[in-house]
Amino acid sequence: MLVGVFVILLFQLVGEAVQQYFQLAVPGPVIGLVLLLALLLVARPSTSAALSSLRANVISTAEGLLAHLSLLFVPIGVGVIMHLQLLETHLFSVVGIVLVGTISTILFTAVLFARLVKRDGNE
Repeated sequence: MLVGVFVILLFQLVGEAVQQYFQLAVPGPVIGLVLLLALLLVARPSTSAALSSLRANVISTAEGLLAHLSLLFVPIGVGVIMHLQLLETHLFSVVGIVLVGTISTILFTAVLFARLVKRDGNE
């Protein structure tokens, strides 16, 4: 599990470095996540034993982190309670942003799903 945590944090660091170097608008952890995804896609079980082992370590670590994902929402809840007056001041803006974000996410997911189903049905 320690190797998996190291690899995840290493890719986050690389993503931050890429973001800072190229002054990108995309957050560094997102860039690192995309790079890690690329590595995991390359490291199929049919590749070398070292890459397969690395892939297995990262996957088991990610599953362990996801099992405790609910703990990551505690700081967010505390932050909301601490800034409740600020949220009340900007209530309509926050509700509007949440609605637009939710609707756009649902629409994007539906379009992507429809295209993937259509592509798989043709093959």
